[in-house]
Formats: sequence, structure tokens, C-alpha cells
Amino acid sequence: MIETDEVVLDASAVLALILRESRAKVLTGPILDRSVLSSVNLAEVQSKLVRDGYDPQAAWNEVLLLTSRVVPFSQEQVRIAGDLIAITKPMGLSLGDRSCLALAITLQAAVYTSESMWESLNLGIPIHVIR
Repeated sequence: MIETDEVVLDASAVLALILRESRAKVLTGPILDRSVLSSVNLAEVQSKLVRDGYDPQAAWNEVLLLTSRVVPFSQEQVRIAGDLIAITKPMGLSLGDRSCLALAITLQAAVYTSESMWESLNLGIPIHVIR
């Protein structure tokens, strides 16, 4: 695997940005300019925003403005996300969470999340919890 300058955003980090939560202030322009998002997490964010009353097109446009690219869920990421259940089951990580981590692992990229329990994961990638 080749290390990248890209960073992966978890759905929780994207939602924190959109909802203008104070903890999202660490996600500055230089981070967002190189951020990528799993297509699974894009679906997760879109679903939550629309469920909570956002206009679907406005939600879609806002999410896409926050990331430099959306990465399709590949066969390799599917396998990694499935394998991660063995270590993450006690933490209750969702498929979306594991998809985010799988993307970061395949890219060998840092990941940004608001999920503090991720700090205890030792997956060979930097995990940054926004506070």
C-alpha cells in the first residue's frame, strides 16, 4: 500500500461540519482540500440530513463541497470492512464506520472522526478524533 496525502472523513466528522458544531473547527481548509469520503459514508450523511428535514439537493451539494473526492466502495474495502467486525464488534461500529476505516486502510491515510472510541483502535493508520 502506498501512503497518501489524502485524509478520510468519517460521516460523523462531515455531519459536525455541516451542523457547524464547535468540535469541527479543527477541520480547516488544508484538511478539507485533501479529504476523501467513502461512497458508503456519503450515503449515510445524505440519509441523515434528509431524514432530519434538509432539502435533498441542498444537502447533496453541501456534502460534496466538503470533500475533494468520493471514493466508490471497492471489493478490497468490502473485504476489509467485513474483516473489521472481528475487532470492532465490542465497540458496536456500524458498517458505515467500518467502511470509513477500510478506505483509510486501503489508502494508508489518516482518518478524522468524532467517535472517541476509535482512539483505542490499532489499525496502522492515524485516527484523529475531533473535539
